[in-house]
Amino acid sequence: MKVVILGCGRLGAYLARRMDQEGHQVTVVDRNAEAFARLGSDFHGAMVLGTGIDQDIMRRAGIEEADAFIAVTNGDNTNAMASEIAKLVFKVPRVVARLYDPVREDTYHTLGLMETVCPTIIGADRILEMVADNHEASKAK
Repeated sequence: MKVVILGCGRLGAYLARRMDQEGHQVTVVDRNAEAFARLGSDFHGAMVLGTGIDQDIMRRAGIEEADAFIAVTNGDNTNAMASEIAKLVFKVPRVVARLYDPVREDTYHTLGLMETVCPTIIGADRILEMVADNHEASKAK
């Protein structure tokens, strides 16, 4: 599978390394050249310096042949805009964006423009689960 990942922070780099190790063709785009150091020397994918809302940069990253696009920068607006470009302009079949703001996540999910992941909601759900499990275990004693 050919994947373009926007953002080479902790999550982007982890995803890129893991997908690369699984044999996928991975290209990472980031506006900070120093971020690529997170990929390590054993990363076999490509690195493109630039922003994910620049269509020329995305073409250089191979977006026109991508099976999937993943936007995981630290900015919701960038992730949403780049994902919309990937989906609507380049017709990438699978588009996933990380959005921190639950309101934005819900809006984009409702519009069906992309699949979204909201760490705020996932984290809150998991914490509530842990607290409830602990409470139930205490009641059973």
